[in-house]
Amino acid sequence: MIIGSVKEIKEFENRVGLIPAHVKEYVKVGHQVLVEKGLGLGSGFTDLDYQEAGATLIDKPETVWQKAEMIIKVKEPLESEFDLMRNNQIIFTYLHLASNEALTHALLEKQVSAIAYETVVDQEGRLPLLKPMSEVAGRLSIQEGSKYLEKTYGGKGILLSGVPGVRSGHVTVIGGGVVGMSACKTALGTGATVAVLDRNLDRLAYIEDVFNGQVETLYSDEKSIEEELKRADVVVGSVLLPGAKTPKLVRKEHLSLMEKGTVLVDVAIDQGGCFETSHPTTHSDPIYIVDGIVHYSVSNMPGAVPKTSTVALANATLPYGLTIANYGLEKALEINEGLIKGLNCYQGQVTHQGVAESFGLDYTEYENCIKIMKV
Repeated sequence: MIIGSVKEIKEFENRVGLIPAHVKEYVKVGHQVLVEKGLGLGSGFTDLDYQEAGATLIDKPETVWQKAEMIIKVKEPLESEFDLMRNNQIIFTYLHLASNEALTHALLEKQVSAIAYETVVDQEGRLPLLKPMSEVAGRLSIQEGSKYLEKTYGGKGILLSGVPGVRSGHVTVIGGGVVGMSACKTALGTGATVAVLDRNLDRLAYIEDVFNGQVETLYSDEKSIEEELKRADVVVGSVLLPGAKTPKLVRKEHLSLMEKGTVLVDVAIDQGGCFETSHPTTHSDPIYIVDGIVHYSVSNMPGAVPKTSTVALANATLPYGLTIANYGLEKALEINEGLIKGLNCYQGQVTHQGVAESFGLDYTEYENCIKIMKV
């Protein structure tokens, strides 16, 4: 198979889908790898690194798109890339289609086979390709929340860790998944007090056990959320419904419950965000203020630390990418059923129920797509 990887064009996105070590893995089993010149510079990899690994360097991204049978990326194709996609091409990347109707329709029109990292599952039903970036984003949420508590940015002007004789800050984490756990770990490391809200009692019990009771665990209902908002200095939104839009758990009227200068960090913004007043921001302009409350909702948070993020993500995606390349998409989906959950669009059909429901589109299971094609 011809594998292609192009530079990300999203603002301040320096992660890349393929690292040189993994190019070598594809090449040694007979695949051809095309990479755009300068692909890995933002993540610390030179063109020479890719050449020595066996990749062919290509001057223009358009050429990579034209020749590659499978494109491996990090972020979803942007509008300027829609026309570069072509029929029967495989795109393997983060897509977050439930909050991106334009891209969904473009993938259907081009009849692209689109596999979303964020909806691939493993044998235990976990999200192995979302996990590494969730871990990064969870840790970053505290780093950024702490920064924007500074008065310079409109925050309360407090140090999250506190100092002897002065109370530390309080962090509220809504959602106890991988992002939430990572946020709790980092927040505890600063010396802040931490509470996490979730509806899964088994998950709350696990969190209490892992952190030896240092994290306060609360069942997530309206009253608990409101009480936590009143005392929080940083609120991390880390709720995830795989492939579907995130529920708005903090509404606009809730802002009045919080002290001015509280920081909201919406890690779920790729899926629409879990704060009603959230909208996507960028690393160059990451925050805005609504009713005195600081909002941070950068849609590619791990892009701020690409040297860490790129390698973590590439390590997770490589086995799946190799399976697709070695066996072809249809056979790979038979071998690894978790990839079927990752298949969001196939041959002009939406194959993920959450995406279909987000836009009122028809939903066709992959198995039915195959039957239709045979007819």
